[in-house]
Amino acid sequence: MAKAHISSTRATDKTIRAIDRKREQERRKMFHQAKDNAEPLAAKLVQRLLDREIIETSSIQRIRENLEEQLKQLGYIDEFELQMKVAPIRTIAQDPNIVSLYITQYIVEDLINHPDIQDVFGDDLDIYLAVDSVFRVLRSS
Repeated sequence: MAKAHISSTRATDKTIRAIDRKREQERRKMFHQAKDNAEPLAAKLVQRLLDREIIETSSIQRIRENLEEQLKQLGYIDEFELQMKVAPIRTIAQDPNIVSLYITQYIVEDLINHPDIQDVFGDDLDIYLAVDSVFRVLRSS
């Protein structure tokens, strides 16, 4: 009986597809958890940003509501839009959390223009580390 030949390219493609499926499942799970826990996560995030002196705001409540809304909409964002949003900081960390990347870039690009934000301090890495310290729990669950 002849032995079936399995090409290395086919095996590699199969492995890559399995890794991609696992990452996609992890991402969907994190988006779902972020949406379900938007209120406490947003409150914790605003407090962390204030504690680390990354943001200065005149209305903690409005910033919390704004971040809560972003978390609730995260699962509905088009893949292209998501990738375009995180592209500038994609390489900021090895194996970054997609939720942390998105919210970091949101703070840097959009939240900074919010009328209740006086200023945003720190570089992208400082902001990412503060954001990821809150959203790290989404990965371990």
